[in-house]
Amino acid sequence: MPTESVAALDIGGTKIAGALVDSTGRILVRAQRPTPARENGETVMGAVESVLAELSASPLWSSATAVGVGSAGPVDASAGTVSPVNVPGWRGFPLVQRVRAATGGLPVTLVGDGVAIAAAEHWQGAARGYDDALCMVVSTGVGGGLVLGGRLHPGPSGNAGHIGHISVELAGDPCPCGSRGCVERIASGPNIARRALDNGWRPGPDGDASAAAVAAAARAGHPVAIASFDRAARALAAGIAATAALADIRIAVIGGGVANAGEVLFAPLRRALRDYATLSYVRDLEIVPARMGTDAGLVGAAAAALLESRDGTEEPAAVVGG
Repeated sequence: MPTESVAALDIGGTKIAGALVDSTGRILVRAQRPTPARENGETVMGAVESVLAELSASPLWSSATAVGVGSAGPVDASAGTVSPVNVPGWRGFPLVQRVRAATGGLPVTLVGDGVAIAAAEHWQGAARGYDDALCMVVSTGVGGGLVLGGRLHPGPSGNAGHIGHISVELAGDPCPCGSRGCVERIASGPNIARRALDNGWRPGPDGDASAAAVAAAARAGHPVAIASFDRAARALAAGIAATAALADIRIAVIGGGVANAGEVLFAPLRRALRDYATLSYVRDLEIVPARMGTDAGLVGAAAAALLESRDGTEEPAAVVGG
């Protein structure tokens, strides 16, 4: 039995995943529920409580010393609240207080989901060994987190690195966040598909109109599908280059469902980056796929909780000596 574990929650607009994770990042127990994203806040919290109840029924629950939560954002770590754009029933919702109550008073660490992914990739994934990194998820939305000076940098609110809402097209389409031309408004999966459909691409007989279907069409040479991914790649390149110029990062790690398109995304992204990352200290920026897969949010939420429980004095065990 592990000497220490933490409970982890990965909360998004589609699913609420939970796990018990030990101090080496190994997932011991899992639970998951669909996110009732269009329901009221209490219904959404009920799904979170159901996940926690399933975890706490495990005999391994007694080893849990804290809870890490990575949530779609924005989050407010100082207030313990969340206001996910894609969960309208949660606006200023006191998630930390409610999770603490549901777990018998365990300490709770809250970070944005992009920060959680950065924690996971730095702990065990593609950013391991890098002191300065941007880690991104490109999926239904676009999020990110930063590692600076060898340490996770969530910022005071828990949202640092949220690259999806950097504006890269000043007169671009309105974004649900209230701004215009955000990276997310151009490069997220639904917006890649929207752009392709608006310009004449049509799904096949199965009716699949997702970004994955657009990626398949791009691989087959469909010009509109290729153009939609090229535009997304340019938006990502502009946002990554801006972040690199500001924070002097050495590597950008990209995961999420859209990144599963592989070279359909990464080839035009690397080309576009040459147009944007022009300063001498950002020209050698590495762009690599994420390695942690669908468990990144859980492992990263656990890493954030472990770091908090150790008062920032050391990295989780898998990073030490790595």
